[in-house]
Amino acid sequence: MKILVLGGTQFVGRHIVEAMVEADHKVSILNRGRSHDPLPAGVERLRGDRDAGTAGLEALRGRTWDVCVDVSGYTPRQVRSSTEILAAAAGHYVYISAVSVYGDPAGGPVDEDVPLLAPAPDDVTEVNGETYGPLKVACERIALDTFADRCTVLRPQIVAGPHDPFDRFSYWVRRASQDGVMLAPGDGSDFVQVIDARDVARFVRTVSEHRLPGSFNLAGDRVTWATFMAILGARRIEWVAADILAAAGLTFAELPLYRPVGGARSSLMNVGNERARRAGLRLTDLAETVRDVRRWLVGTAWSPALPPEREAALLSLARRGR
Repeated sequence: MKILVLGGTQFVGRHIVEAMVEADHKVSILNRGRSHDPLPAGVERLRGDRDAGTAGLEALRGRTWDVCVDVSGYTPRQVRSSTEILAAAAGHYVYISAVSVYGDPAGGPVDEDVPLLAPAPDDVTEVNGETYGPLKVACERIALDTFADRCTVLRPQIVAGPHDPFDRFSYWVRRASQDGVMLAPGDGSDFVQVIDARDVARFVRTVSEHRLPGSFNLAGDRVTWATFMAILGARRIEWVAADILAAAGLTFAELPLYRPVGGARSSLMNVGNERARRAGLRLTDLAETVRDVRRWLVGTAWSPALPPEREAALLSLARRGR
């Protein structure tokens, strides 16, 4: 097939392109050309700027593709422009959304029938923690309105794996590889759930090859933090209770992946994936993801999300309370 990927050089997009090339599909990517490009020479590079509206997508005019995979659509302006140009030029449109479209539902598992947030207005262009979910909802609607049953919406959980530019999953992999006592959040009974980027990529290939319409959550196995620590191979851990962490003002940025049960957005660590599994989603074992991320991290720079002195202070505080 002829595949167009909007984005394509970073993390999830890179894995999608590699999965398509592996299956001998002809791949074109469109981006601004500003990021490091590690892709095979046979991938066609097209240049454009989605923030410039349809004027920034001139490289797409006069071309056709069997499938377009939209990895880089974050605002209504970006997605409205691409769908307008590709409505008659792409046979199928795969939009990469996120589980953030569900907001903070009361319980779980969160499946595809859970109500979505209200969509962001068209004039919202700033992407942050508050706007990200509503923006994705708006973008989903545009893609579905344009392509209808020629559209697939994929909603990944937090994505992990090699080439991850976000120090969330990789923070814990790095930290567990170091010496000394390691802070473990909570008491081990809370949950963590991620999806391997390569599983996302292979499922994108599956829905593209079979033109599967509809919406699919993409989430891996849900495990307790105690299990996660064991999979990480953390040798010396000390649990620091959730109330101590909250009182100290710890945020999701400083303790990535940690959402204590009953806390903000904890239901998004209980995302249902049955619909995708029935459609062909295959999951990489979490231990394999950890091993591959650990290998990839060798020699890369690190500025820990939770600084060592902050971690030491929290451990000391927890010990005094015992």
